[in-house]
Amino acid sequence: MTIAVDVMGGDLGPAEMVAGAMDAAREYGSDLILVGDERVIQEHLRALGVNMSDARVQHASESISMDEEPMQAVRHKRDSSLVVAARLVRDGSAQALVSAGSTGAVVATGPLIVRRLPGVLRPALGTPVPTTAGPCVLLDVGANPECRPEHLLQFAIMGAAYSTALFGIERPRVALLNNGTEEIKGNSLTVAAYRLLSDADLNFVGNVEGRGIPFGEADVVVSDGFTGNIALKCMEGVGLAIFDMIRAAVRESLRSKIGGLMLKPALRGVGKRLDYAEYGGGPLLGLAGLVVKAHGSSNRRAFKSAIRVAGEALTGGIVDRMRAAFAPQAGT
Repeated sequence: MTIAVDVMGGDLGPAEMVAGAMDAAREYGSDLILVGDERVIQEHLRALGVNMSDARVQHASESISMDEEPMQAVRHKRDSSLVVAARLVRDGSAQALVSAGSTGAVVATGPLIVRRLPGVLRPALGTPVPTTAGPCVLLDVGANPECRPEHLLQFAIMGAAYSTALFGIERPRVALLNNGTEEIKGNSLTVAAYRLLSDADLNFVGNVEGRGIPFGEADVVVSDGFTGNIALKCMEGVGLAIFDMIRAAVRESLRSKIGGLMLKPALRGVGKRLDYAEYGGGPLLGLAGLVVKAHGSSNRRAFKSAIRVAGEALTGGIVDRMRAAFAPQAGT
């Protein structure tokens, strides 16, 4: 399984992306193609002490910045690192693409170049989030700010297939993110989506409120991309804020410092579960090849984790599972 890595995207630049990629190659044995400006990539490989013969590089003369209009950039920058990496997946030279670049550009690249699976209306960004009962797949988290009820139904099918592929849950509990648990709660979108999800061949457990996600009330939580992105960012922010408050409280007195030292191993384990860098990113589901969007602010550790996620999803046969899930719809 070969993974094409866009090393020119991300807020921290190619130095962190190349370092994270090489860490993934060493730790996970990932077969990678580093895509980007060959001169820049070689410069960073030398700085890492990597033998040039140990890295596969695909030159791309352009890159897409975070502030460019995504669709226009993808259409006109045909030799950008993101587009070149996507073509490698489309042509079968790689089975997955990982990028920390512009979310809009990654979302545009998926259906334009990698192509949607037959039957899929819109690809969706999904990502695992930590809960007290284990990881939960939240989607959509930014690809589709405005949705119709049938889109949310398809997101549920995608999320269930992803949960099975990555976490081995055969009948994942699927819930609809809403402002109440009652069937009639929400706006016209969620009320209509509830009816579709109830009639689908899914383990649908009803509505879930935002506060229910961290307590593991569902294995898959479905939302439009606008609401889902806010929920994800809020969860990440709350996790960081809680640990900042704990650090401040530990420093208040000698007694609290001693208690903090005793709790440090346990807190380190909790912090690892809440750290976005451990999850790395999430896939753009519903495509004919695997595309994983890493966090734009990814450091080398987070980018390494995103590559690990891509490898695990490939091992779990995520694309084949998705294709099978949508085969009946493709024939209608």
